[in-house]
Formats: sequence, structure tokens, C-alpha cells
Amino acid sequence: MNKEIQYIIATLKNVLSDEPWYGRSVYDILEEAGTAEVYVHPEGKSHSLIELLFHMVTWTEYVLSIIKNEELERTKAIEALDWRKINPEEHNWGKGFAEFKFANQKIIEILNNKDDSFLEQSLQHKNHNFRFLLNGLIHHHIYHAGQIAFIKNLYK
Repeated sequence: MNKEIQYIIATLKNVLSDEPWYGRSVYDILEEAGTAEVYVHPEGKSHSLIELLFHMVTWTEYVLSIIKNEELERTKAIEALDWRKINPEEHNWGKGFAEFKFANQKIIEILNNKDDSFLEQSLQHKNHNFRFLLNGLIHHHIYHAGQIAFIKNLYK
């Protein structure tokens, strides 16, 4: 049975691209934000939009790596990219947005083949299970999409 898995998938899809209760979807926010000054640090203090996007990419790829049961070294290598130094020649909005969408789609595809017992499994190097990890990813998406929407509005 995978009733809870299907609920998590539905929630993730809703947050990413449908009509979540709180407002605009993450993809809608990211699509619009890509038209702003993505490399600018608001008042020199906050993360730039592009830094926030690649932070979201990192943690989505991290979750994907864990779900795929990749080697711990691979997962740690992804984790080490968190808050990476952004090089405009290498890191652009379109590339980051595509990587974010791809990683989320892969997570959904893998979860579709899991049953609810998967959610109870503990992570190898953490003190929580897959349920906590997946719900945390959804919350993380919402949190940073809100930051991105706020910062983008500063440029209007």
C-alpha cells in the first residue's frame, strides 16, 4: 500500500506547480523571479535570488541522492555544494530552474514505486526517517520560495 506516499507526492506536486492553499506555486514564483536582478544581494546582506535557487537545487538533489540510496560519499559531495560560490558564467537562472525541476520530477518518479513502509526507514547517517526528510523538503521549498518572492518584490 502507498496511500501516504501518494499523499506526499500530491502535496509536493501541489506546492511545486498547482494551486497551494497559501498562494502561488513554487514554479510560478521561480519563473517570475528569473526576470529580476538574480545576482544582486539586497542591501548587501541577504542571499541573492540565484544563491537561494541553487541552495534549493542542492537540497533537492541531496534528498534525491538519499532516496536513490547512492553512496554516502556522493550524498556528502552534494551536501558540500550548499551555499556554493555563484559564478555567473556557470550558474544562471535557467540552468538552476531546470536542475530543480528535474530533481523534483525524479523524486516523484522514484516515490511512485515505493510503498508506505519506505517512509518508516531510518536514514543511514541521520536520526530521522524518510517521512521526516520528504516533509522537510516540501517545507524547505515553501520557505525559500517565500524568500525569493519577497526579495524579487524589492526590485519592483
